[in-house]
Amino acid sequence: MRLFNIIIATLAIFFLPAGVNAQSYRQQFTVPTASGGVLVESFGDCANATRPAVLILSGSKGFGAPVYDEIGQTFRAAGLNAYLVHVLSVADLDAITTAGSARERIAYYAQRLPSWISAIQGVADYLDGQPRHGGKVGVLGISLGAQIASAASVGRGDVGALVLVDGGFPSGYSQPVRSLPPLHLIWGSADRIFPLSVGQELHRTAQQLGGPVTLDVYKDGAHDFFLRSGTRNASAAHQSAADFLMQYLSR
Repeated sequence: MRLFNIIIATLAIFFLPAGVNAQSYRQQFTVPTASGGVLVESFGDCANATRPAVLILSGSKGFGAPVYDEIGQTFRAAGLNAYLVHVLSVADLDAITTAGSARERIAYYAQRLPSWISAIQGVADYLDGQPRHGGKVGVLGISLGAQIASAASVGRGDVGALVLVDGGFPSGYSQPVRSLPPLHLIWGSADRIFPLSVGQELHRTAQQLGGPVTLDVYKDGAHDFFLRSGTRNASAAHQSAADFLMQYLSR
């Protein structure tokens, strides 16, 4: 009977949903930055291999969706160390959720953007100094995270590659943009929050700056298609991001 119970328990663990099993591999640590401590989650034991590091920035709802585990595992399989960077604090998430209008949310983003940029750059500097990463750091931002990622990566020679998903520069961004890292844009053709025209204009801007830039458009993809776990478009976009980052960060 005891042996039978052990077998059943083992099978139960083996057949856990992929997201639950992946989440058990997350490890948390805090990086001190000029904006305060930033919570970071990694996947597996990143100390055991020398790999490029990728900072992942969530949309305005944070990292609650199980799809982030799928993204992390896709990146690990591609040879990357993926990090979920919680630049949005609990207070930020609450303020965004309770904002009475889009105008209030945008005003809040503008108020908090300098602190978020500082936090991201602090985490990038920290990981850039870790020998197991070989000095290669990339950034992937989704929606609001894409706005933060783009603003934090302008003119930064230590960011080796940038992936923006359904989001570009923040509303009203007025800083000069003279250079960008190698840039990969991932967009849903049916995005109504940031229409495809936004991605196309950003693509043209990056081309004019002379750096490498690509634009992947996913047919009928809504604004949140990248976060729709298990769908064909999402899985393809995750792999596209991983391949681009590995191409430029492994050089």
